[in-house]
Amino acid sequence: MLPWIQLDSAPIPGEAGELRLKQRGSEFSIMLGSNELMNSRLSGSEEALATLSYEKIKGRPRPAILIGGLGMGFTLRAALAAVPKDARVVVAELVPAVVNWAKGPMAEVFKGCLDDPRVAVHQCDVGELIGVSRAAYDAILLDVDNGPDGLTRQSNDGLYDLKGLRAARDALRPGGVLAVWSSGPDTSFTRRVRDSGFSVEAINMRANGKRGGARHVIWLAVR
Repeated sequence: MLPWIQLDSAPIPGEAGELRLKQRGSEFSIMLGSNELMNSRLSGSEEALATLSYEKIKGRPRPAILIGGLGMGFTLRAALAAVPKDARVVVAELVPAVVNWAKGPMAEVFKGCLDDPRVAVHQCDVGELIGVSRAAYDAILLDVDNGPDGLTRQSNDGLYDLKGLRAARDALRPGGVLAVWSSGPDTSFTRRVRDSGFSVEAINMRANGKRGGARHVIWLAVR
């Protein structure tokens, strides 16, 4: 078996940790410490984050979608495949190196999706972008941690508490959807989402879709 080779590392702004980009043959992995945040072979649940969300807003004219976390671009590519030509897709990515990796060593994984005219990438904290938005988006898709807690960045906890969830609700248009990806269930988070004024369902997904893999969860919360 081919060994993993570390291609690059990047500090997480405001945190002590760093992300590491690794490659083994044609396979890529982004690590935080001993935690693998994403792998280029496993994309099913990240794609479902986009497709399931879009089903909730399908048919809206000129839909606006905010994606928190660029990752390996699976959610972005799935969103672009689903939304119409007049859609606007904003990606908030905190770590500048992740955008550089997308245009550099992982360009084949991204397949040019960052060049799509519907896409705008903001190198910023998605929570700050949500906080200054009012009825700006039809969907907000969050995949910035391994679940509804601040794994990659402690300040991300503010995305998942009642204040953060209410800010997301304010940033959505009526009937808009907040979608959150997680590596596992969290019943207390389901309650918080409901308490913040959303109707919510937690959907179990496989990491690689119909091909199986680990069990992940996607929350779909409708304003």
